[in-house]
Amino acid sequence: MEIEWKFSASPEALAAMEAAFPGPWEQIEMRTVYFDTAEGALAGRKRTLRVRWENGAAVSTYKTPDLGMGRGEWEAPGDDPKAALAAAGAQVPGPLVPVCGARFLRKRLLVPTDDGWAELALDEGALTAGDRETPLLEAEIELKSGSRGAAEALARAIAAKFDLAEEPRSKFRRALDLAGGWTWKNC
Repeated sequence: MEIEWKFSASPEALAAMEAAFPGPWEQIEMRTVYFDTAEGALAGRKRTLRVRWENGAAVSTYKTPDLGMGRGEWEAPGDDPKAALAAAGAQVPGPLVPVCGARFLRKRLLVPTDDGWAELALDEGALTAGDRETPLLEAEIELKSGSRGAAEALARAIAAKFDLAEEPRSKFRRALDLAGGWTWKNC
Protein backbone atom coordinates (compact mmCIF):
# COMPACT_ATOMS: atom_id res chain seq x y z
CA MET A 1 0.00 0.00 0.00
CA GLU A 2 1.24 3.48 -0.91
CA ILE A 3 0.90 6.22 1.74
CA GLU A 4 1.72 9.74 0.62
CA TRP A 5 0.98 13.41 1.18
CA LYS A 6 0.70 15.80 -1.79
CA PHE A 7 1.15 19.56 -1.77
CA SER A 8 0.90 22.19 -4.50
CA ALA A 9 3.97 24.39 -4.64
CA SER A 10 5.40 27.41 -6.39
CA PRO A 11 8.57 27.15 -8.48
CA GLU A 12 10.32 29.11 -5.72
CA ALA A 13 9.17 26.64 -3.03
CA LEU A 14 10.40 23.70 -5.10
CA ALA A 15 13.81 25.37 -5.52
CA ALA A 16 13.97 26.19 -1.80
CA MET A 17 13.19 22.58 -0.83
CA GLU A 18 15.85 21.27 -3.18
CA ALA A 19 18.39 23.66 -1.65
CA ALA A 20 17.35 22.83 1.94
CA PHE A 21 17.86 19.06 1.69
CA PRO A 22 21.38 17.82 0.92
CA GLY A 23 21.52 15.57 -2.12
CA PRO A 24 22.34 14.03 -4.35
CA TRP A 25 18.84 14.26 -5.79
CA GLU A 26 17.84 11.62 -8.33
CA GLN A 27 16.32 13.17 -11.46
CA ILE A 28 13.72 11.28 -13.47
CA GLU A 29 12.06 12.43 -16.69
CA MET A 30 8.47 11.19 -16.45
CA ARG A 31 5.67 10.92 -18.95
CA THR A 32 2.32 9.41 -17.96
CA VAL A 33 -0.74 8.36 -19.98
CA TYR A 34 -3.93 7.47 -18.10
CA PHE A 35 -6.32 4.90 -19.58
CA ASP A 36 -9.99 4.03 -19.08
CA THR A 37 -12.90 2.75 -21.11
CA ALA A 38 -14.93 5.20 -23.19
CA GLU A 39 -17.64 4.90 -20.52
CA GLY A 40 -15.26 5.57 -17.61
CA ALA A 41 -15.60 2.11 -16.03
CA LEU A 42 -12.42 2.48 -13.97
CA ALA A 43 -12.68 6.11 -12.87
CA GLY A 44 -16.32 5.58 -11.96
CA ARG A 45 -15.10 3.04 -9.38
CA LYS A 46 -12.24 5.33 -8.23
CA ARG A 47 -9.58 3.27 -9.99
CA THR A 48 -6.63 4.58 -11.96
CA LEU A 49 -4.77 2.82 -14.77
CA ARG A 50 -1.67 4.37 -16.24
CA VAL A 51 1.53 3.78 -18.14
CA ARG A 52 4.45 5.86 -16.92
CA TRP A 53 7.79 6.17 -18.65
CA GLU A 54 10.62 6.94 -16.23
CA ASN A 55 13.78 7.96 -18.09
CA GLY A 56 12.40 5.97 -21.04
CA ALA A 57 11.54 2.75 -19.16
CA ALA A 58 7.80 1.94 -19.05
CA VAL A 59 5.86 0.73 -16.02
CA SER A 60 2.11 0.05 -16.01
CA THR A 61 0.27 0.77 -12.75
CA TYR A 62 -3.23 0.05 -11.45
CA LYS A 63 -4.41 1.88 -8.30
CA THR A 64 -7.50 1.25 -6.17
CA PRO A 65 -8.95 3.29 -3.30
CA ASP A 66 -8.24 2.47 0.31
CA LEU A 67 -8.90 4.16 3.62
CA GLY A 68 -7.28 7.48 4.46
CA MET A 69 -4.12 8.49 2.62
CA GLY A 70 -3.31 4.96 1.38
CA ARG A 71 -4.38 3.00 -1.67
CA GLY A 72 -3.80 -0.32 -3.38
CA GLU A 73 -1.16 -0.31 -6.11
CA TRP A 74 0.02 -3.00 -8.57
CA GLU A 75 2.75 -2.60 -11.18
CA ALA A 76 3.92 -4.51 -14.21
CA PRO A 77 6.95 -3.73 -16.37
CA GLY A 78 6.27 -2.46 -19.89
CA ASP A 79 3.76 -0.26 -21.67
CA ASP A 80 0.74 -2.60 -21.69
CA PRO A 81 -1.78 -1.23 -19.16
CA LYS A 82 -3.64 -4.55 -19.16
CA ALA A 83 -0.58 -6.16 -17.50
CA ALA A 84 -1.09 -4.01 -14.38
CA LEU A 85 -4.75 -5.10 -14.21
CA ALA A 86 -3.63 -8.72 -14.47
CA ALA A 87 -1.08 -8.19 -11.67
CA ALA A 88 -3.97 -7.07 -9.44
CA GLY A 89 -6.18 -9.97 -10.53
CA ALA A 90 -8.62 -7.46 -12.05
CA GLN A 91 -10.57 -7.98 -15.26
CA VAL A 92 -10.14 -5.68 -18.25
CA PRO A 93 -13.41 -3.70 -18.17
CA GLY A 94 -13.54 -3.27 -21.98
CA PRO A 95 -11.52 -1.54 -24.70
CA LEU A 96 -9.11 0.97 -23.17
CA VAL A 97 -8.52 4.47 -24.51
CA PRO A 98 -6.00 7.15 -23.48
CA VAL A 99 -7.79 9.87 -21.52
CA CYS A 100 -5.19 12.35 -20.27
CA GLY A 101 -1.63 12.49 -18.98
CA ALA A 102 1.33 14.35 -17.55
CA ARG A 103 4.94 15.08 -18.34
CA PHE A 104 7.32 16.32 -15.70
CA LEU A 105 10.76 16.22 -14.18
CA ARG A 106 10.79 14.53 -10.77
CA LYS A 107 13.62 15.15 -8.35
CA ARG A 108 13.55 12.71 -5.44
CA LEU A 109 15.50 12.09 -2.31
CA LEU A 110 15.17 9.76 0.70
CA VAL A 111 14.94 11.76 3.92
CA PRO A 112 14.94 10.43 7.49
CA THR A 113 11.86 10.51 9.70
CA ASP A 114 11.92 9.93 13.46
CA ASP A 115 11.75 6.15 12.93
CA GLY A 116 12.34 5.41 9.25
CA TRP A 117 12.50 6.96 5.80
CA ALA A 118 10.27 8.96 3.48
CA GLU A 119 10.76 9.92 -0.14
CA LEU A 120 10.55 13.62 -0.92
CA ALA A 121 9.61 14.10 -4.59
CA LEU A 122 9.54 17.48 -6.33
CA ASP A 123 7.54 17.46 -9.59
CA GLU A 124 7.63 20.24 -12.18
CA GLY A 125 6.01 20.00 -15.61
CA ALA A 126 2.51 19.90 -17.11
CA LEU A 127 -0.75 17.98 -16.93
CA THR A 128 -2.07 17.23 -20.42
CA ALA A 129 -5.35 16.43 -22.16
CA GLY A 130 -5.40 16.43 -25.93
CA ASP A 131 -4.03 19.82 -26.99
CA ARG A 132 -4.62 21.37 -23.53
CA GLU A 133 -2.12 21.61 -20.71
CA THR A 134 -1.75 23.24 -17.31
CA PRO A 135 1.30 23.59 -15.07
CA LEU A 136 2.16 20.83 -12.60
CA LEU A 137 4.10 22.01 -9.54
CA GLU A 138 3.92 19.68 -6.57
CA ALA A 139 5.79 18.13 -3.68
CA GLU A 140 5.02 14.61 -2.46
CA ILE A 141 6.18 12.90 0.71
CA GLU A 142 5.77 9.10 0.59
CA LEU A 143 6.28 6.74 3.52
CA LYS A 144 9.01 4.21 2.70
CA SER A 145 9.72 2.70 6.14
CA GLY A 146 8.81 3.38 9.74
CA SER A 147 5.53 4.67 11.09
CA ARG A 148 2.84 6.60 9.29
CA GLY A 149 2.80 9.14 12.14
CA ALA A 150 6.48 9.99 11.75
CA ALA A 151 6.16 10.40 7.98
CA GLU A 152 3.07 12.57 8.41
CA ALA A 153 4.89 14.74 10.96
CA LEU A 154 7.70 15.23 8.43
CA ALA A 155 5.19 16.05 5.67
CA ARG A 156 3.42 18.64 7.88
CA ALA A 157 6.73 20.20 8.93
CA ILE A 158 7.88 20.53 5.30
CA ALA A 159 4.51 22.00 4.30
CA ALA A 160 4.66 24.59 7.09
CA LYS A 161 8.29 25.55 6.45
CA PHE A 162 7.85 26.01 2.70
CA ASP A 163 4.28 27.39 2.75
CA LEU A 164 2.80 24.49 0.78
CA ALA A 165 -0.94 23.94 0.26
CA GLU A 166 -2.32 20.42 0.60
CA GLU A 167 -3.40 19.03 -2.79
CA PRO A 168 -6.30 16.61 -2.26
CA ARG A 169 -6.66 15.77 -5.96
CA SER A 170 -4.46 13.25 -7.73
CA LYS A 171 -2.55 14.10 -10.89
CA PHE A 172 -5.10 11.93 -12.69
CA ARG A 173 -8.08 13.85 -11.27
CA ARG A 174 -6.56 17.19 -12.26
CA ALA A 175 -5.65 15.97 -15.76
CA LEU A 176 -9.13 14.45 -16.11
CA ASP A 177 -10.68 17.82 -15.20
CA LEU A 178 -8.51 19.38 -17.90
CA ALA A 179 -9.77 16.82 -20.43
CA GLY A 180 -13.33 18.13 -20.06
CA GLY A 181 -16.25 15.98 -21.13
CA TRP A 182 -15.04 13.24 -18.79
CA THR A 183 -17.31 14.13 -15.90
CA TRP A 184 -16.84 11.28 -13.43
CA LYS A 185 -17.02 12.36 -9.83
CA ASN A 186 -14.78 11.48 -6.89
CA CYS A 187 -11.85 10.21 -8.94
